[in-house]
Amino acid sequence: MEYRKIWRQVPTPVRKLIVVVIGFTLIAIGGVLIILPGPFTLPFVIGGLFVLAIEFTWAKSLLTKAQESAKKVDPRNFKKRKPKGNQ
Repeated sequence: MEYRKIWRQVPTPVRKLIVVVIGFTLIAIGGVLIILPGPFTLPFVIGGLFVLAIEFTWAKSLLTKAQESAKKVDPRNFKKRKPKGNQ
């Protein structure tokens, strides 16, 4: 891929700075959307982790843990509660 080759030619400190700015901006937008009305928050946070995982191993391990946790959640397994009066 030509983009990957161009990305690797950028000096490492500049690459890391670009990744940090974009990644933490996405995470901050996701955090702000928790308070403000708007679209779903989680895609911004996961997107920020994905961007950070390009250059940082700690973000990659955090993203892997988040993916493993997401696989465990299956909405079909949630039990519906019965009303107390209609047993």
